[in-house]
Amino acid sequence: MNEYEKPTRPKHSLFRLGALGVAMAAVLTFSSLQASAARVKEVVPMGRAVGIKLFSDGVLVVGTSEVEGQNPARACGLREGDIITHINSEEVDSIEEVRDLLQTIGGQPMSIRATRGEKQVQLTASAVQCTADGTYKLGAWIRDSMAGIGTLTYWDPETGAFGALGHGINDVDTSKLMPLQSGGLMYTEVTDVKKGVAGEPGELHGAFQVQRDLGPLAANTKSGIFGTLTDKAMTTGQTPVPVAKRKEVKVGTASILSNIAGDQVEEYQVEIVRIYPNSDTDTRDMMIRVTDPRLLETTGGIVQGMSGSPILQNGKLIGAVTHVLVSDPTQGYAILAEDMIEAC
Repeated sequence: MNEYEKPTRPKHSLFRLGALGVAMAAVLTFSSLQASAARVKEVVPMGRAVGIKLFSDGVLVVGTSEVEGQNPARACGLREGDIITHINSEEVDSIEEVRDLLQTIGGQPMSIRATRGEKQVQLTASAVQCTADGTYKLGAWIRDSMAGIGTLTYWDPETGAFGALGHGINDVDTSKLMPLQSGGLMYTEVTDVKKGVAGEPGELHGAFQVQRDLGPLAANTKSGIFGTLTDKAMTTGQTPVPVAKRKEVKVGTASILSNIAGDQVEEYQVEIVRIYPNSDTDTRDMMIRVTDPRLLETTGGIVQGMSGSPILQNGKLIGAVTHVLVSDPTQGYAILAEDMIEAC
């Protein structure tokens, strides 16, 4: 997410030798490029539950409401899903910053700069004073941060980079990808599991150690979240495995690494049911089914918080769990590891 002269034969021979040397160098360089291209990427599959915190770049509008019978946010053209980045040329990244600016500006007209999809929009609004507490309000529900639990997919010992979730962090109300300003992973222990049943997905519950940061986030993408692992305690003794190419992934038996109790990562059996050709959804390259009796007994299959659980087949990392089927928690979708790593 750029000389030789040849008045005599001896000089001509030198020219030929020099040209040959250049040709040999070119062959060696091409061979080096071939060797580099042929080198298989290796990462450490993790499967560790982590706390995830994300602070947005700007504030996300998740809805509008009336203030004293007026709706200034809607009247000025703000829409659900817009990301407010500036008010009167002042950059805003938090709810507190927006609230403080509104009180300073009062009922005077203000300019609002927002991102809408790939476009920048410029709007003009006037806040309305609320009679209940005297504060000025824009009539927009906004969000500036999110936190939750997910699974660390892999760590790259060569670069220190990590990948997690296998899908992006989206706002729960608008389904929009949260714009990342900052964030990171927190050390977490799984305290209990809400078992999934048909029609009601389960979830992992965890206790975050907010003072123990594992590493900062660098990107929030449709294919996962990425950053650098600074606390490498959990990687001690872990062995890298090759990352499989799409053509190497086969329908049939596989396994996942997941952390559903405390801080222990265990391996569970699954089946690759289907591989979708050239999926354009970014996160639904495969359909998987949990077959391990232990995991089915504890979680019912795939639950929220297991997103990012690495999938292994034939000694290679082939993908990561991304979604559960609401109608059948024993099944879910997964992203190919190759696609996930290419997105970081």
